[in-house]
Amino acid sequence: MQLTTELLEIRMWNAGKYVNVLDIMPSKASMRVIGGTAKGRRIRGTLSPKARPTTERVRSAIFNILDPYTFIDQKVLDLFAGSGSLGIEALSQGAAWVDFVEIDNNQCQVIQSNLEGTGFKEKSSIRCGDVNRVLPRLEGPYRLVMLDPPYRLETTANVIQSISDSDQLLEVGSTVIVGHSRHTELAETYGSLYLESHRRYGDNVLEFYSKR
Repeated sequence: MQLTTELLEIRMWNAGKYVNVLDIMPSKASMRVIGGTAKGRRIRGTLSPKARPTTERVRSAIFNILDPYTFIDQKVLDLFAGSGSLGIEALSQGAAWVDFVEIDNNQCQVIQSNLEGTGFKEKSSIRCGDVNRVLPRLEGPYRLVMLDPPYRLETTANVIQSISDSDQLLEVGSTVIVGHSRHTELAETYGSLYLESHRRYGDNVLEFYSKR
């Protein structure tokens, strides 16, 4: 697993010894990998109380809808990765490589821990930084891009546009999946990205765009 930003192990004094903060910080409920080679494996949830992890229902919907050939033996990008659950699911179900992008250093450590626990650390990289700054440095093309940003993030449309405008992130036929609140409206086209499918699951909405 390649790390482009050093992930420092955060340690603190607890019960008479130094421990990794990840082992004692409360996290949201752990999740399980739904399908593939790591099916049933438990992965850590998010540490931040403000974070909104992708639910198993939504994750299951994504991979039930996708044609497996969209990502099997292909390169995948997981933006606003959180715990890395979407990218790990892609790896478990056959993706060749996943780049994870997450701004929170503690969450980057969670992703690292989850990749080690599922055996996918050699098929991935973690980019710890702001999505808008990391995007220009990524080397595609990616056949599948997944982004499930914080629902209050006001720049989601700008990120989609940046992905579309890039000459190196996508190729014809690439799929971009965006998760957002039902209160957020996204356009049907962003440059060469065209909306192919719209699904709603309670307050969660999934938009499937295709590169033409």
